[in-house]
Amino acid sequence: MMFVHTDTKSPTSPLRALSVLVFLLLLIHLCTGQSLIGSSQPIVATHGDNVTLPCRLDPAEDVTDLTVEWTRPDLDPRFVHVRRSGQELVSKKHPWFRERTSLFINELKHGNISLKLSRVKLSDQGTYRCFIPGKEKLSSVQLFVASDAVSSPVITLAGVDKTTGGVVLHCSSSRWHPEPEVLWLDGEGNLLSAGPTETVRGPDDLYTVSSRVTVEKRHSNSFTCRVQQNNINQTTEAEIHIQDDFFIFLSSSNVPIIIGWAVSLAVCIIVILSLVFLFLKRRQNKTITKRSRSEETEEGEKKKSSKRNKNKGPVVDDLETKRTTSQQNPLLSLDGVQRKEEPEEEVERLRKQLENKETEFKEKQTELHKLRTENQRLKTDLQNLENKSAGRVSESQSSQVKSSSSVSQSSTIIVDEIDPEGKYIHLRNLSSEDQPLGGWSIYVEVDNRKPIIYTFDYLRLRAGQTVTIWASDSHTRNRSSTDLVWSGQKSWGPGNQTVVTVFSSSGQEVTTKTFTAKHGS
Repeated sequence: MMFVHTDTKSPTSPLRALSVLVFLLLLIHLCTGQSLIGSSQPIVATHGDNVTLPCRLDPAEDVTDLTVEWTRPDLDPRFVHVRRSGQELVSKKHPWFRERTSLFINELKHGNISLKLSRVKLSDQGTYRCFIPGKEKLSSVQLFVASDAVSSPVITLAGVDKTTGGVVLHCSSSRWHPEPEVLWLDGEGNLLSAGPTETVRGPDDLYTVSSRVTVEKRHSNSFTCRVQQNNINQTTEAEIHIQDDFFIFLSSSNVPIIIGWAVSLAVCIIVILSLVFLFLKRRQNKTITKRSRSEETEEGEKKKSSKRNKNKGPVVDDLETKRTTSQQNPLLSLDGVQRKEEPEEEVERLRKQLENKETEFKEKQTELHKLRTENQRLKTDLQNLENKSAGRVSESQSSQVKSSSSVSQSSTIIVDEIDPEGKYIHLRNLSSEDQPLGGWSIYVEVDNRKPIIYTFDYLRLRAGQTVTIWASDSHTRNRSSTDLVWSGQKSWGPGNQTVVTVFSSSGQEVTTKTFTAKHGS
């Protein structure tokens, strides 16, 4: 039996091995390919400082003789720094960067083409690209420029929300870059729902931000305004503590409403009593008229009856006797007496009711006076609390601020002088700003009599100036062109006590002054 030996190796084995070798070489080449590496995180620089924008060739290679370009795509021209043939091409770069950019010359042989930017400006913020045209390698670096003079937030009381009865707080902070966000937190660190942030960009490219929030009484009554910029990791905040007494004052701020209701009720009572009195007076006049006519009719019948008696004799005398007897009989005349007494009783009853209403009205006036006094006391307490809180703010220079600010301008307009003879009143503007007085009113009350009222149609009282309101019968040569005349109101004359109160156009009491006459012994 004959065996044949065959070779098991395939003729294509060398080709297959060569293919594997080529594949491995390509893979090694791909894995060892060069690239430009910048920064994966944004670079943050402070205004006025120097900063380095990193960029290097990996693996390292000498790029001393290669062209290197740094650009910013949003500029025209876009070139920030250009190096070609070992020289910087100054003519190509943007004017903003002249004499402010440079490369690390000794590091070029190691593939380091990082850019040094000197005296950083706010306008330098943006995206920068490093590029080697000969190798077609590109990388990007993001630069943020932070302001070096950020102001701490300032919290003030901006007013009162009449709908909810809460306090409106205002927070502002300036000299920010980039634009920050504003957050409000309560004492437990919970975010509060606030209105939109108002942002103003100044000519120096710095931002001023402000925000408002309405807060109500809470456990700690502490509230924080936080201003932050996450891109540059910069945060500043301020805190304010509102005392419980202030919220108590707000809850009692319904005093003007109570006063309004009391005045309205008093006016309604007076009108109703007047109508009732007129109705009874008319009814009484009708009763008297009917009674007079009845008496005249009876008198006429008596005269006619006397004439008939002369002609008809004893029969008529007998009838007249019966009539006289019936008139003298109390039982017969009871109905007539009752009809006379009923109107008198009704008048007496209504007179007593009128007296009761007048007494009630006087009590309401007394209560109204007490409410006004209490309202004035509460305003004084509020002013004291705000002064104490303002003192705390001036002592604290840190990021935590505890302050309170007046929401009323009651101290800017005062009654400067009251004429003892009732001829004029002086008002003075103590503030540094002009004060419009359109719609404002002056109440003058002499010896607790019904007040006389003067209302300003339109007037702008300049800062630090006075205005004089003269009675119409006050003839004097000392009037200035800015003085006003109280049309139709004569001098109210001297009194033991004169109280002048100024109310704003919204009905809020602004200031009051009392003049008491001094009598000799």
